[in-house]
Amino acid sequence: MSDSKDACARPSLTPVDDALAQILAATAPVTESETVPIEASYGRVLAAAVISPVNVPPQDNSAMDGYAVCEAGESEYALVGEAFAGHPYTGEVVAGQCVRIMTGAPVPEGATTVVMQENASVAESQSGKLVSFSQTLKTGDNIRRAGEDIRTGSEVLPAGRRLTPADCGLLASIGIPTVEVLRPIRVALLTTGDELVAPGQALEDGQIYESNSFVLRPILQRLGAEITVLTAVEDNTDTIKAELASAADSHDVIITSGGVSVGEADYTRIAVEALGQLDLWKMAMKPGKPLAFGRIGDCLFLGLPGNPVSSLVTLHQVGLPMLRTLAGESVSPPLRIPSIAAESLRKRPGRTDYQRGIATLNTGGQLEVRSTGQQGSGILSSVSRANCFIVLEQDRGRVEAGETVMVELFDQWLC
Repeated sequence: MSDSKDACARPSLTPVDDALAQILAATAPVTESETVPIEASYGRVLAAAVISPVNVPPQDNSAMDGYAVCEAGESEYALVGEAFAGHPYTGEVVAGQCVRIMTGAPVPEGATTVVMQENASVAESQSGKLVSFSQTLKTGDNIRRAGEDIRTGSEVLPAGRRLTPADCGLLASIGIPTVEVLRPIRVALLTTGDELVAPGQALEDGQIYESNSFVLRPILQRLGAEITVLTAVEDNTDTIKAELASAADSHDVIITSGGVSVGEADYTRIAVEALGQLDLWKMAMKPGKPLAFGRIGDCLFLGLPGNPVSSLVTLHQVGLPMLRTLAGESVSPPLRIPSIAAESLRKRPGRTDYQRGIATLNTGGQLEVRSTGQQGSGILSSVSRANCFIVLEQDRGRVEAGETVMVELFDQWLC
């Protein structure tokens, strides 16, 4: 077998899980924090745990529209008032009495159960309205107890959580108007290549449109990072060194695209090694073998491959966990789901393969997946058409139709 054929299986390629563990171990989260109003907190990372100052709900309240009753074994109960959310019944309900109550209204003192209105009948009498019920009364029915959702002094949200829309509502529900969050990370995004020109310009011979920054920047924006974009930096070691040195002084991490493989024109790797150090270079990953990680002074460095699909996949699978950790977020492994291969998939042992796929439910309700077609690292449309990665293990070979494969559905960073 030739060198080109067995290169991917050489021991110098670091397995993806090992590479990620090494990168995360070398990534120290930012510690500076700021206080923001909750309406500006979505997507930010909590700097400290949130402790509830109140019970939720603050008092017992009705789970539905009906009648709050003080059980007395009666056949009829005297209707003595009404209770609405925001307008409680202020008296005490005694044996043989009931109160008309609406969902969310505080349960009056003395009431022991709430009967839904569909099971109630109201009749007029000389002394007023009498209510009878078609069901046996049971103590505690349809009452939401004080603190049932959240108790005073309990931890509502942990430090390191990236706030979701539901979290923001949760903060409001316990009366907290502001929250302490970690500062955004500062990212310098640099793409290199004399052949690259900006969209909208006319192409000359040998030129292509620069697309990597347009692939990577939206992910960084969703991360809430403060981004400096330096595109189409000249392929020259001195120029790249100057850009890297300048960026390292004012950013937490530098992300480059291109220039970290083994070609004679791969200047980025040479520049980084001259300014700092590379701790990791080349992963057993497809697409995305030439990924580099290191640092320049106190600034982390992540060198992504130049091909757009490789760049996107490596940022998503390796870069994002690193960046989220740097931002102080607690990160869990991605959810991968067993699926049936609807067709054969080409694969050689040696690298973990992230093929782009389309997952659907078949007529039997089982998840099945097929490839988007050609899987070349320059075919960006393979990602645009996909809704998942088909993750094929490093030692796995060709997959036949009907075999089980692991599928990682696209998450909020890719959709």
